[in-house]
Amino acid sequence: MPDAVLTEAASEMLDWHGSGMSVMEMSHRGKEFGSIYEEAQADLRALLAVPPNFEILFMQGGGLAENAIVPLNLSQAGPVDFVMTGSWSQKSFKEAGQFCQARLAATSESSGFTSLPPPGSWQLGSDSRYVHVCTNETIHGVEFHALPDLQALGSKAPLVIDFSSHVASRSVDWSKVGLAFGGAQKNLGPAGLTLVVVRQDLLGHAMQHCPSAFNYQRVAENGSMYNTPPTYAIYIAGLVFKWIKAQEENGHTGVAALEQRNKQKAQLLYDCIDRSQLYENRVDVTSRSRMNVPFFLRDASRNEAFLAGANARGLLQLKGHKSVGGMRASIYNAMPLQGVQALVAYMQEFETTKA
Repeated sequence: MPDAVLTEAASEMLDWHGSGMSVMEMSHRGKEFGSIYEEAQADLRALLAVPPNFEILFMQGGGLAENAIVPLNLSQAGPVDFVMTGSWSQKSFKEAGQFCQARLAATSESSGFTSLPPPGSWQLGSDSRYVHVCTNETIHGVEFHALPDLQALGSKAPLVIDFSSHVASRSVDWSKVGLAFGGAQKNLGPAGLTLVVVRQDLLGHAMQHCPSAFNYQRVAENGSMYNTPPTYAIYIAGLVFKWIKAQEENGHTGVAALEQRNKQKAQLLYDCIDRSQLYENRVDVTSRSRMNVPFFLRDASRNEAFLAGANARGLLQLKGHKSVGGMRASIYNAMPLQGVQALVAYMQEFETTKA
């Protein structure tokens, strides 16, 4: 989270704009929260350049729940094609299989999910209701730097993207997307808020047994107020949106500024790893994530010493996911360049220190 956002939220904790209430105490139907919601949605539409024929829904349940909610809304229990590129798309494939005919169109599992299967190799069915892609895999550190063009691949199915872990870190080509979803807790705000951006022609096709609170058309018709939304998480996200709008980098503003900064941060860290004799990143260079950088010490016996030294310097949560081991640096939007510079300086210092 950006420090500026946390500072502002703290100053408004007991009294939001002279209302005499904390945002936590507001009715989601009241005019005070209504203004927060409307401004947050308008700012997000502007920041992500979301076209007018897309609905922006503020929901709950996180990305994992969307793995069920999407097929309940779009599949009509028919076939859906999945591109498996890591742990999160694996979870999506497994979960959706309870509600639709989940098919594996492509996978990079044989490479240990260190690369992305070329779109030209995907086996897409002509009857697919949609094609699911996780555009950034946090655990394995792979990212689609360009969205696939399904029409060019001969598919008429809409593209569904899980952009939880890199939303607002770069622009989105909405001409290639039918639906995008993501939990807010990486780049947009605290856990509890889930973002869904869905093309209007995809609404109204939910299965009969889809819960009303998860029916995209019902949620859209009620302005994300069909059930009580995560009000405080929306408020914090709204502050993050304003922070993003204020960002500037090399003549760019907003998301474009963050994209420039994220490229710089990732390049600095990858360059350090690639020049090293101790560290290695195993992801194909063309598929490396800008948000999540996994790396390994070639001498694994030094892992604990590396983590202890990092913690002592305030460089936290660097231990890799238990399923892959090693280390992982997550350098989301709010991580300043100085944070990456501090990590690189420590890594270089540690490498030259005798074991």
